[in-house]
Amino acid sequence: MEIIACIKQILDPDLPPAKFIIDPQKNRVIPPEGIPSVINPYDALAVEAALRLKEKKGGRITILTLGIKTAEDIVRKGLAMGADEGRIISAPDIEGLDSFATAYLLSQAIRKIGKFDLVLCGRQAADWDNGAVGSILAEFLGIPVVTRARDVAALDGKVVVERLSPKGLETFEVDLPALITVSNELGKARIPSGWGIITAAKKEIPVWNLKDLGIDPSQTGEMAERNRLLKLFAPSLERKCEIVKGETPAEAAEKLAEKILERKVL
Repeated sequence: MEIIACIKQILDPDLPPAKFIIDPQKNRVIPPEGIPSVINPYDALAVEAALRLKEKKGGRITILTLGIKTAEDIVRKGLAMGADEGRIISAPDIEGLDSFATAYLLSQAIRKIGKFDLVLCGRQAADWDNGAVGSILAEFLGIPVVTRARDVAALDGKVVVERLSPKGLETFEVDLPALITVSNELGKARIPSGWGIITAAKKEIPVWNLKDLGIDPSQTGEMAERNRLLKLFAPSLERKCEIVKGETPAEAAEKLAEKILERKVL
């Protein structure tokens, strides 16, 4: 079975809020110095699901991501877990890509990789929580998709997927090729072994640019945006308190009622 696991590099979700600094001009979060980015936790579970399938049915796993040079770290994390190959897509303004442009770039890279049976993604990214790339990617590839899977099993050219729904559990049997987004109910992603880390450090990870993928830059730039971030800001936690006094409790209550009506709280 040929499996492609799509992963994303994000800021560590466990960073304290004080470490998140926003550039209001570019609408970007400035990465804190000295604190490395990590693999999106949901995507790590997609790699885990791929490894479980490989252990039962054999095959190869290719890790695919968009990113700059530092994205190599998370690709090597996937390789250290047990994946076979890695690929990085390099494009201008990676952080500014919307879900559609991201999915389009991934789809073109998957076509360049060639034959595949299954594409696995995390259910969403832990930074923006949009949860859209997997479904859009399946549309670009023209293959069926099942989201929020908690278990994936291979069976005679198909996959059997158990997923969560508001009403309970659902089970789907899907023809391959297909795309599955993996939820946290899958369990925990394995910790790479020492030998896995050593092996991963020696592997070459090709980096593809837009020209390698045969993509016109205008297909991923501002003209291709379907969603545009207008403003990124940290919410203010400042609170003001005004104490309303009166000669008697009744007078204080009357003044409080006047303040409430004045400010149209009720």
